[in-house]
Amino acid sequence: MKNIYSSSRLFAEPSFLEGMSRILDLGATLQDYNISETEQEADIKALKSDWGAVGEDLKFSIKNYEQGLTKTA
Repeated sequence: MKNIYSSSRLFAEPSFLEGMSRILDLGATLQDYNISETEQEADIKALKSDWGAVGEDLKFSIKNYEQGLTKTA
């Protein structure tokens, strides 16, 4: 299961070749950021991502707890 929520939402994910080229980019000219039209839009995206991660953690914990109960019963 791939977790779609990430705490590094601000940064764009480079391809393998972009990542390799960043080794030689001493001036950080290749740095990309995910941008939003307004500060409010950025905040909404960040809050949605944060609460999504919390929800995924809770779902994972509940599933593990339920599996532990069925093993002991």
